[in-house]
Amino acid sequence: MVIILMGVSGSGKTTVGKILASELGWHFYDADDFHTPANKQKMSAGSALTDADRWPWLERLANKISGWASEQSGTVLACSALKQSYRELLDSQVAACSTAYIHLIGEKLLIAERLASRQAHYMPLGLLASQYEILEECSNALPVDVTGTPAEIVAEIRLKMNL
Repeated sequence: MVIILMGVSGSGKTTVGKILASELGWHFYDADDFHTPANKQKMSAGSALTDADRWPWLERLANKISGWASEQSGTVLACSALKQSYRELLDSQVAACSTAYIHLIGEKLLIAERLASRQAHYMPLGLLASQYEILEECSNALPVDVTGTPAEIVAEIRLKMNL
């Protein structure tokens, strides 16, 4: 199984994902690591990515997810997956039962505070509004509020997913 932790930047995908994967003995990957240097530079400069910028990145991730889903061990992927069309592409090469989405949800003010306190990350606070603008609800995702500590969030995920 591949669990995809989705949500806007600053929602805790990487932090929660690393803890969840560690507790389960699964692999962890951050979708940010698969962005091109040009995409990272564009975001660092304060410009939001377009769908044309994202599509090759999403195709790379879909190929990776296909490979991870075929392995015998579990994988946790931190990936914004903000639009339904992005999630459809991510799922395009695997059976629907091979992936599970968990949507990390937080109030804009909380997420903005987290982004403002980040060190050495290319995603600036100024792009948060653009992420909320394109965010489309995922009807098949498990919604999880991120106001708790990372350990509390992981415990909630494990309880709700019976992991």
